[in-house]
Amino acid sequence: MRVGAYKGYVISVFIRDEHCPPHVHVRGKEWDARFRFSFLNADVELWDVDPERRRPPKALLNEIGKAITQRHYLARARRIWWEKLQTVCLENHSWDLDASELVPGLVIRRGVHVIASAWHDVVAQRTILNLVRAPNCVGIDL
Repeated sequence: MRVGAYKGYVISVFIRDEHCPPHVHVRGKEWDARFRFSFLNADVELWDVDPERRRPPKALLNEIGKAITQRHYLARARRIWWEKLQTVCLENHSWDLDASELVPGLVIRRGVHVIASAWHDVVAQRTILNLVRAPNCVGIDL
């Protein structure tokens, strides 16, 4: 599904046979780039380009990545990902309540809780984390 476009390059979320982490595809004439995005913050990073030998100039990839970080593009990418795939790809990771940050993997230590489930509130632009043995859910405004 189309998220938007930048200089003629279409930014899309594929909804068939898709997988974590959350990402968008950008197709050039001879290449396909994937950019990861997050349901925790506005970070967007280049994941890969296929085929590598046809990789476009770094400046163009940086421009496309910067365009994807625009609030309306990220909001649309998150909405499509959540509505079609029903995951924010945070299950089986942990959350450090004191540092308010993701801890990759299933970590058990003081102040760190396993993420039992997570979902995206499209209207409020929030990610909600349900933590194992935590008194409350954690809401992250995007």
